[in-house]
Amino acid sequence: MIEAREPKYQWGQPVVAAIDLYNDGSLPDAPQEDILLVVAGGPGEIVQIGHHDEANVPIYLVDFGVVVLGCLEEEIAPMAEALA
Repeated sequence: MIEAREPKYQWGQPVVAAIDLYNDGSLPDAPQEDILLVVAGGPGEIVQIGHHDEANVPIYLVDFGVVVLGCLEEEIAPMAEALA
């Protein structure tokens, strides 16, 4: 049995979008796919941490104020690093 990869970030941690985040079709209420939801640098907070079993990666539920998105580690960065 493969051990679950530990998350790099913590629940409640302030983060920013490391890249522009678009609707990949996972938000059916958004007007269309490929619409920009959060610009790179947009602030958010991790509100929950899950795990994708097949890929063995943490998934972060991030509240960006305008939308709550599931993000991978490479899609977000700690806010402290972004401000430095």
